[in-house]
Amino acid sequence: MTSERQRLKEILLKKSYRQGSFKLTSGRESDFYVDGKQTTLDAEGGYLCGRLIFKAIRDCPEPIGAVGGMTLGADPLVTAVSLVSFLEGQPLPAFIVRKESKKHGTEAYIEGQGNIPAGARVALVEDVVTTGGTLLKVIERVERQGYRVGMVIAVVDRQEGGAEALAAAGCPLTAIFTRAELLG
Repeated sequence: MTSERQRLKEILLKKSYRQGSFKLTSGRESDFYVDGKQTTLDAEGGYLCGRLIFKAIRDCPEPIGAVGGMTLGADPLVTAVSLVSFLEGQPLPAFIVRKESKKHGTEAYIEGQGNIPAGARVALVEDVVTTGGTLLKVIERVERQGYRVGMVIAVVDRQEGGAEALAAAGCPLTAIFTRAELLG
């Protein structure tokens, strides 16, 4: 029987991994690309991401009170994790961090904030991490709202400095796959 992690690897390689010449969000050029949303928006891929990330959150020594991340990459992940947590009898609310604050109403950066306990320790998720720049912005916005980042999880760490940047910010990265594990 194929493990959930092995099955997710198969889906990532089939649906998300591409070779060629690509410009990344970080501005860097790369000879490969991992389009994580092709996997996280797939029913089985999204479910497996949710299961594996929830397992990591459940194994965290400090209790986690919510799961969130930057829109758009994290949207399917936070939803999958929240749904899996409910099915496992340990519901975690999800939240989304906007790239820009709302221009009307509450003018908030964080959607779903009303479901997060004040001062909660939260887990942040991302599909693919390169330099960690997106997650560093999320950490800043989340902490500015009074939450504590207890864990940062990526589906794929490209091993291009992101883990080191996050560790330097006091938020070590946990990855379901490193580039070496995915392509090895």
